[in-house]
Amino acid sequence: MDKINQALEKIRPALQMDGGDVHVVDFSESTGVLKVELLGMCSHCPMSQITLKQGIEAEVMKAVPAVKSVIAV
Repeated sequence: MDKINQALEKIRPALQMDGGDVHVVDFSESTGVLKVELLGMCSHCPMSQITLKQGIEAEVMKAVPAVKSVIAV
């Protein structure tokens, strides 16, 4: 979980510049699914799915190969 949090710390400043943030809800080692909650402006932004998949998911999967998918809950 530490590596996941470290990867998110790299992304967090960009999210916060736009008034948003991300919070880890759960990670299943058996499925590789990371559940996150998008906060602030990210929670209802029309671009949030792009941010989630091309930003958050891409960075976390690069840093933590055990993560296979990132979903917002």
